[in-house]
Amino acid sequence: MNIKKIVKSQTFRHRLLRLFSWLPDRIMLPLQYYLILHRWPDMRHPERFTEKIQCYKAFYRNAKMLDCVDKYKVRKYVTEKLGTDRYLNTLYQVCKRAEEIDFNSLPEKFVIKTTDGGNGDNVLVCKDKSALDIASTLRKVDAWRNKKYYSVSREWAYKGAKQSRVIVEKYLENPENADGSIDDYKFLCYNGKFRFLWVDKNRYSNHCRGFWDEKLCFLSEVRSDHPTFENAPKLPDNIEEMISVAEKLAEDFPFARVDLYNIQGKILFGEITFYPWSGYVQYSPDSFDYELGKYFTLYQ
Repeated sequence: MNIKKIVKSQTFRHRLLRLFSWLPDRIMLPLQYYLILHRWPDMRHPERFTEKIQCYKAFYRNAKMLDCVDKYKVRKYVTEKLGTDRYLNTLYQVCKRAEEIDFNSLPEKFVIKTTDGGNGDNVLVCKDKSALDIASTLRKVDAWRNKKYYSVSREWAYKGAKQSRVIVEKYLENPENADGSIDDYKFLCYNGKFRFLWVDKNRYSNHCRGFWDEKLCFLSEVRSDHPTFENAPKLPDNIEEMISVAEKLAEDFPFARVDLYNIQGKILFGEITFYPWSGYVQYSPDSFDYELGKYFTLYQ
């Protein structure tokens, strides 16, 4: 049984899962894992990456994670770790509530986010301010605040979100891509060491996802939840600088996925993620799940 196939609506799935918020992680996490991936995780001696993500959620605690998953506080973390703010996207506004957004001062294109959203949720993209229904936007954004995704995902780092704020950032686009989308480079780092890269391209048209190893060799046989590339796209000329940035940002954690953008040679920080897909994804070949898990040492 796959709960995502049976219950199509994500909102309804979340409501169902919140009914079981009283269950401890040690019970709920294996149950969710089984319902989605059709196997029970080994929580005592995990070998798979997806199993270790469940243990990461259940047992690993690092206060620095709390700031890293906050879309506003992470800006300070990035600046301090890198000694510069030049990798940060332009921040237009930060507000306690959506009603405080000053739309008059914003350009025609921008992005609104809540600081405690996860999994790509709670993001509103505006490409034409003149066509924006402001009243509807305010209701939508304020409804996102303080959703408490932890009760659904059991991702500990999100449990510490004390204040849900609203930020407005520059809308990023790449004129070199036909659909205007930006290429997303996700660096999988273990104890501050880059091991794997995955790249997302053409999100708005023909979304493809590919994987590379630490030697930047394209892993043509690896699949996750999107088709891979028929031919490996060329990586940016400054990929080594991107790796250096990712490793510095990830060095405090047993595992971190550092997302960076590269727009015509300009590197920009996206986010730091500790629980990709919340650990609920089927890789092909299945052995890649073990390969990703091989470097993941939860306890030193």
